[in-house]
Order: sequence, then structure tokens, then C-alpha cells
Amino acid sequence: MYGIDNYPKNYHASGIGLVNLAALGYSKNEIDGGNSGGRDEGPKPKAGLYPSLPYPSSESVGGMPYVVKQTTHAQNASYSGGPPTAPSAPYASAVPYPSAGGYPSAAPYPGSGLYPTLPSASSSLPYPAAPLAPYPTGVPYPTGMPQPNLPYPAAPLAPYPTAMPGFPSMPMPYSPMPTSPAPQQGGGFPQLPYPSAPPPASAPTQEEEPSVGVAELSFTSVKVPENQNMFWMGRKATSNRQTSVRGGDFQTLRESCVSNGTMFEDPDFPATDSSLMFSRRPDRYIEWLRPGDIVDDPQFFVEGYSRFDVQQGELGDCWLLAAAANLTQDSKLFFRVIPPDQDFQENYAGIFHFKFWQYGKWVEVVIDDRLPTVHGELIYMHSTEKNEFWSALLEKAYAKLHGSYEALKGGTTCEAMEDFTGGVTEWYDIKEAPPNLFSIMMKAAERGSMMGCSLEPDPHVLEAETREGLIRGHAYSITKVCLMDISTPNRQGKLPMIRMRNPWGNDAEWSGPWSDSSPEWRFIPEHTKEEIGLNFDRDGEFWMSFQDFLNHFDRVEICNLSPDSLTEDQQHNSRRKWEMSMFEGEWSSGVTAGGCRNFLETFWHNPQYVISLEDPDDEDDDGKCTVIVALMQKNRRSKRNVGIDCLTIGFAIYHLTDRDMQVKPQGLNFFKYRASVARSPHFINTREVCARFKLPPGNYLIVPSTFDPNEEGEFIIRVFSETMNNMEENDDEVGFGETDDRIAPSLPPPTPKEEDDPQRIALKRLFDSVAGSDEEVDWQELKRILDHSMRDVMVGNEGFSKDAVRSMVAMLDKDRSGRLGFEEFEALLTDIAKWRAVFKLYDTRRTGSIDGFHLRGALNSAGYHLNNRLLNALAHRYGSREGQIPFDDFLMCAIKVRTFIEMFRERDTDNSDTAFFNLDDWLERTIYS
Repeated sequence: MYGIDNYPKNYHASGIGLVNLAALGYSKNEIDGGNSGGRDEGPKPKAGLYPSLPYPSSESVGGMPYVVKQTTHAQNASYSGGPPTAPSAPYASAVPYPSAGGYPSAAPYPGSGLYPTLPSASSSLPYPAAPLAPYPTGVPYPTGMPQPNLPYPAAPLAPYPTAMPGFPSMPMPYSPMPTSPAPQQGGGFPQLPYPSAPPPASAPTQEEEPSVGVAELSFTSVKVPENQNMFWMGRKATSNRQTSVRGGDFQTLRESCVSNGTMFEDPDFPATDSSLMFSRRPDRYIEWLRPGDIVDDPQFFVEGYSRFDVQQGELGDCWLLAAAANLTQDSKLFFRVIPPDQDFQENYAGIFHFKFWQYGKWVEVVIDDRLPTVHGELIYMHSTEKNEFWSALLEKAYAKLHGSYEALKGGTTCEAMEDFTGGVTEWYDIKEAPPNLFSIMMKAAERGSMMGCSLEPDPHVLEAETREGLIRGHAYSITKVCLMDISTPNRQGKLPMIRMRNPWGNDAEWSGPWSDSSPEWRFIPEHTKEEIGLNFDRDGEFWMSFQDFLNHFDRVEICNLSPDSLTEDQQHNSRRKWEMSMFEGEWSSGVTAGGCRNFLETFWHNPQYVISLEDPDDEDDDGKCTVIVALMQKNRRSKRNVGIDCLTIGFAIYHLTDRDMQVKPQGLNFFKYRASVARSPHFINTREVCARFKLPPGNYLIVPSTFDPNEEGEFIIRVFSETMNNMEENDDEVGFGETDDRIAPSLPPPTPKEEDDPQRIALKRLFDSVAGSDEEVDWQELKRILDHSMRDVMVGNEGFSKDAVRSMVAMLDKDRSGRLGFEEFEALLTDIAKWRAVFKLYDTRRTGSIDGFHLRGALNSAGYHLNNRLLNALAHRYGSREGQIPFDDFLMCAIKVRTFIEMFRERDTDNSDTAFFNLDDWLERTIYS
């Protein structure tokens, strides 16, 4: 039951996502219905299917709206009673689109919040070819590598020192290291290389890609107050998650109890007050009893199961009951959650198990059958039959999953439906629902989707009843959606109807038209009444017309089932199914947590996914594809007891040309000059953000993100479509690449091999003086050399860490002796010179560290390509709390990457991306490295 203070307000407004019609190629005349001058510009989009962003009205360049950089002031406003609005901050000046020759070589520093003023459009080209205006202070910002939120230095910084004190005869490695690349325009920073995959050779035209040059409007966020957050079922839940009793243990535990003649007692969810409540103690004595102590003949099922077996108790979890009632309508779904291999007769030992979907996986929860009672009566969920206990035990297992019974107090049907089915849930504010809502619900019913609905609560009265008998602040399950034959004296036809059930299971039913025994039923043929199983029992179930449904309810929730939820028989009987794709991902601070598109400089670092839509919907006259995108953050509920709440999340969708499909991942310039074609309605702090779209067939890029940068979290993203879709992560392939040409001037010449070469003789003399008579250096001797030679890029006075130097030795120590000979030492110095040059190129602030967002670019420049998962792992392992990576840790990243790639390639003899190691060999190699 929803409480007055935690009922889910309709902050989302609609489950329909926002579409940028201009970015999809629709002209303003088409959208406004104006005269197109006789030109055939395609069909006008249907309003109900395209809740759209405002058509851009900003001034244009060459007749084309331009992309603007958004300011981020006041964009994270909290909900204040009215609908959320976009920020009122003015747009910044625009950036001209690059000429056909490619992307600009430098982007101005965004410290002022504005891009340079546009030059006048004096030619017929759609985009001016004039170069960008220089940065006002005379200090150009490095290309493609901005540093958001960092102070820009007011004066030129001192160059790195070139002297190598301590070893004057041993520069690194043969000749004096050049200083940083020459500053431009009177001092400044070097030009940084483009940090990801290179941009295409020429920019797409507006005819090739309509989203080019269209204004990108600011993204907005909505903060749901904690005590009204619809996706947290309690304000604070403990973290007693199912851990010690894992899936597969049920049979073993039951057999052990049966053989020992004992009754199972769950150590993870004990029969104590802590399992009931976390915020206070119960106000009366609660006795935990097994079913056999409550009734004489306990049964798991009595004459099967039905939606009428679900009766609400004292706990405010009507939303859970509404989902459980829906669950009983599909036997496959029901028995996947409630396995039938358990009862109170055969092998009974007081142990039961249930399965719930959690973040892409099915989790088994094992419980004992001790239930909370008062005076021998169940106080929470129960069945109409006193001796039937499946529903009470289901509620207990769900309470254990979330920490306590109290954690189930107040919530939404959609979350429970997802946990019961693994589906994806949409929700609609009925007052703002699309005109095809009945069609959406009919298609959902054809696909076996579970549905629920609710009314807004009365702010002054708990469980207020309307004049027609509906309960405010209460969840109802929708058990049927159909077009019903109706025959009146004047006309015949089909009437859209909906059947609902109140989980109270009593006479609290709808009393308006089409209620039990209402006169309207005389117009329904008898055979139709038999087909729908019409009865007028006082069981909480009732019918109403779709129009009355729209008039009296406020919210509808639809849980679309994943393809594996349908049996072969259901598929053969023409029950439609959704096509689904799913990926797991992570936002890591300073690496892949780039924030929303308002933060352009870091936005492209977010994980990216490509979805390919090939065929339009079977019954779509516009030739469009229905797509449902659902972004869910993981494991936030279990962290609420330590003050961690939901992140504010959302996503944007971009159209990709065939040429764009060759770039992985898309870089800064792609997002600078493209507008999203669709987006989630808002960024919001709920467990899941879900939206439905109608898009033309094609390739699309989905970018999930938090609203602000550097917010860490895990997520899963799912895409449902009516026709086949192909989804893949748009990420770099792991392996070696080319070293960046920009660091070539800083690299030493090729190693001279002649024995009488002066440089080689000097280096050998230095090596011999450190190595001693054994003519090898160990890690301690190598550390002495490096600490003195690399002081210009080191932070502090401690020099390199032991692990870093030992890893350097291990990288080239092929015989695993722990020491390096002269040739190995020589090769190591060459690698270090390269890594040092790369580091200095990216250490634009001369702080001795690089920003985590630059790690991908720095490793690419060194010739190593990694995907997001590996970058996140490196950042977790070697990054600081502030997201910085010092030089010795950067060296560790490069060493580890090179060592393990070479180790793998050595065993991948046929280039099949497969290598074989036995356990001993693998442990030896990894431990030593």
C-alpha cells in the first residue's frame, strides 16, 4: 500500500521518449503542418508517436541550424511541484562545422563558457571553411583533450628540466631529451593528439546525415525526493542479501536436514525483529511460527493457484501483491519464480526456495518456513485458504532479498514485475498518455506482458475511496485487455475494455459502468461472457471501459517480457515476442563516467552501444521501428544503509552513417557536430529509466550516462524491439597499434649496434658501473638509475615504487632470473623514453600526473588499444581518488598492458584470439609479471 509520504508521483510524465525531429530530417514546415512549397518532404510525423524536442530556432549558418555548446547552470533542479523545465541559461556561441578537409586541429579552451563568434557566411557552402578564431589569451587549448573544471594557468609554465643530474654521462637514453613540443603563439601547451579513433577523412554532409548542424538542446535532470523515490521500497534497507545460501544449495541443505531429522533455520534471515523492521522495534509481540504450528494440514498449493490466492496483510506492499496476482496468470512464469518441487509432505524439512531476476541474472533465495504471526494468525500476505502458504513464503523470500519486511513498504508494481519476469517496464502518466495507448496495451497483452495501474493518493486521507469505489494510493493489477463485442438496439461493434483486480480481494470494487451486475452487461452476447469468464463474485475483480479507465486512473505500468519468458507452445500459438539485447557496463570516475551531453568534453568517454534496426514493425504504416530502451543501475539498494542513493541517470541516441560505423568509439568531434535523434525524457534518480521510441530503420548509437561527470556506478542496458535488432558495444579492440607521430621528435634515434659507437660505449660503461661483476642489474640497481634520471616527471622525492621497477625487470626478463643483461637494459630504456614522451605530452599542467580521462588517449599514443573494461580496471588499480595517474603508475599501466598482450600473443600461434595455458604456467607467468 502506498503511504501518503512515499507514493510515486509521476515525475516521468510519460514512458514515451523524446525525439528530435529536426535531427531525423523533418523540416519545420512538416512539423508545424505548414506549406512545403510543393516539395515532397515525406509524411508528417504522427503527434502521438513523436513527443518531440522543440524545433531549433537559433540563428543558422548558411541556412542551417548550428550546434551550440550548452551551459550547465541550474540544470540539476529538484522537482518543486510543477513539471520540470529546461534551464533558462542562454546558449553559447556556436562552433562552425569543419570544412571538407576534416575536423579542426584545435578546439578553444572552454574556460569562458563560450566558443568563438561565428564568421559571416559569405559563400554558398552550408558550413564555413574559415579556421577557428584563436583563444583570446593567446594560449590555444590542446586538440581534443580538454580539461573541464580545472583552472587555466595565467602564465606560461616552466618547461620540463632537461638535465639528468646524478648520471651526466647517461641521458635518456643516448642524447639529451628534447623539452616539451614547442609552445605556440607565445607560450602555452603542446598540441595533443586526438584521443580516440581518428575522425573520418571528411565530414558528412547534411544531406547524408540530417543530425549534422542541428542544435543540441540542454539535457535536464529531475531529483525525486528520497521519501518519494518510487523505486526504493523503503527508506533504508539493510544489506542482508542472499549470499551464503547460493543457488544449487537448496537440494543439498534439504537432504541434509531430512537425513538428520532436523528443521532448517535460515542463518541469513533469522526469526527476529531485525528481519521485520530496520527503523524501529515492533509495537507488539511477533511470534514466528511454522505452517504446521498455525494449521493442522498445511499445503503449499490448495487446488492449484490463482490470482485470488493473494491477499494483503498489514504490510503496505499492495504493489507486490498486484504483481504476484499477475504472475499467477502464466504457469511458466509462475513456476520459474516458485519452483513446484517443494511441499509440506514429501521430504519436508522446513526449507523452501524461490527465484528472482536481479540485474540480468536469476538469483535463488532459500528460506525457512517460520512466518510472523500475532495470536496464531499470519499478519502479512496470505491466501484465502487458511492452509495454503505459497504466497506467504513468496513474500518472505522477497523480503529476504531486500533485507527486511519493512523494506517492502511502499513501492511500484513495475519493480516487482521485473523481478518476477526479467522483463522491462514502461510507465505512463495516463493524463499525458499517447493517443495509441490502448494499442500499446493490446500489443503488450498479446506478448504476455504484465500490467498494473494506480490512482494518485489523497494527500490528507490514507486509502481514500472515490465515489465509484476505487482506492486512492493503491495498486491494481490489469488481468485482461480486449476489444469486446457489443450489440445494442441501435448499433453493433467492439468496445475497448479492461479487467482489473484489487489485491485486497474483497468487495472494494469499481461501482460505475460495467461493474458487477451493472445493466451494461445485457448488451454483451452470452458467448462473449463465457469466453472472458465473467462472474460477479465479491473477489476484488471488475471490468471497466477503456474510456473510464482513462478518466479515473492516473498511471499504468507495463512489464514487457523477455523472449525467454515464452514457451515454444506460446510462440507456436502466435503469441508475439519481443526481441531483446542486453549489455552490462560501468561508469568509472575519471575514465568512463563522462556525465551527460551538457559536459561535451567528457561525454564521449561514456560507454557506447550500437543498435541496428533492420525491419520496420509489421503493422506500422510509417515504416518505423518500435524500440524500448531501458537503463538500470545496479546494486544501489543494498548500499542505502551507508548513505548511497540512486544516481541520476539517462541516455541519448544518435544516428550513425555507414562511415560512422567504422569508428570505435565515437570521439569528441562526433558529438560536437551531431545532435541526438532521441533521448530519455529526463535524467532521474530512479533504479531504471525506460522510454519507448519510433525510429526509422538504421544504425543508432546509445550513450548511457549519469547526469554529472565522475559519478561511479554499474548498470545494465536493455533494448527491446518488435523486429530483430543487433546490438554491440562500440568500443576499441584490444591490441597493439601505431605509436603516435607527435611524440617522434622526443624519441631517441635508433639504437646504434656498432661496438665502437661512442653512445653505446658510454651506456655500457654506466651499465657496468652499476651492474658490477655479474654484468646484470637487479631491480634495486635499476631503481637507482631511474630515480635520478626521471626526476623531471616524478612527483615527490621517493622515486619509483618497488613494484614499478620490479615489473619493468619482469617485462624483459625472459629467463625469469630477476635481473637484466645489457641488451635487455638497453631495450627497457628505449621503452621508457617512449612512455616518458607520451606522458609529458598529456601532462599539460606539469603536475607530474595525467587526468584519468586522458588514459585512453595516452595509451593509444603509446601504441596500445584497450576497451572500457580494461581502462576501468587500470583506473581502479592505479588511479588516485582524485582521478589522477602519476608517472610511475602510468608506466605500470603501460608495462602491464604490453606484458600481458605479448604473453597472450606468444601462445596465440594461429592468430585466432585464443591462447592455451595450464594452471601452473599461467600462475608462474602472472605472479612473476
